[in-house]
Amino acid sequence: MDFISVTLQLLEGFGVTCLLFILTLIFSLPLGLLISFCTMSKFKPIKAVFKVFVWIIRGIPLMLQLFMIYYLPGILSNSSLSFWGNIDNTFYFNYGIDNVGCFIATLIAFVINYACYFSEIFRGGIESISQGQYKAGKMLGLTKYQIFSKIVLLQVIKRIVPPTANEIITLVKDTALARVIGVIEIIKVADIMSSKGLIWPLFYTGVFYLIFVGVLTLIFNQVEKRLDYFKS
Repeated sequence: MDFISVTLQLLEGFGVTCLLFILTLIFSLPLGLLISFCTMSKFKPIKAVFKVFVWIIRGIPLMLQLFMIYYLPGILSNSSLSFWGNIDNTFYFNYGIDNVGCFIATLIAFVINYACYFSEIFRGGIESISQGQYKAGKMLGLTKYQIFSKIVLLQVIKRIVPPTANEIITLVKDTALARVIGVIEIIKVADIMSSKGLIWPLFYTGVFYLIFVGVLTLIFNQVEKRLDYFKS
């Protein structure tokens, strides 16, 4: 295989990587915000439940979470074909799309995992705002919504951008874990090539990740510069 044909095949796998990355962010960011509100809730049972949930998810390796979500449904149902395998077959025979089941399982694991990490970032950002600013807003006659949207929110965004950017960049690299349950992302494509005696595409995948991370770094640098007018 020549360089161009290898690049085109890796680009197909990289498309799956990008899709997993984008969908994880779309679902995990709002879910993370919701979880952060639950962990800050004044209703202690809800707060305790979500605190324990976040602790468990952050304490178990993401790879193990992938295995649990992918294999446990089949084990619990005592089915000869896994739950996700049935989904794979349905989409493949009806629509000609392969590996949908393992992709959905991966997406669920990634969303839950990253939502918990984002929730702690959001919680830390919200709780870092001094109570004096809330009291000042009340003295000015602002509602709770106005205080949060006009005073607190933009300051929180400024403070959470750097740690959120780090998690997002980590997500880019964590997508490589999807291969362990059969998702044909870029590393899996290169691994298939290596099984046929072609090793260099496996190292070539690093270029795709470097470019992706480089673009994200530039974007987040620009976001931080635009928020520089918030000086503490």
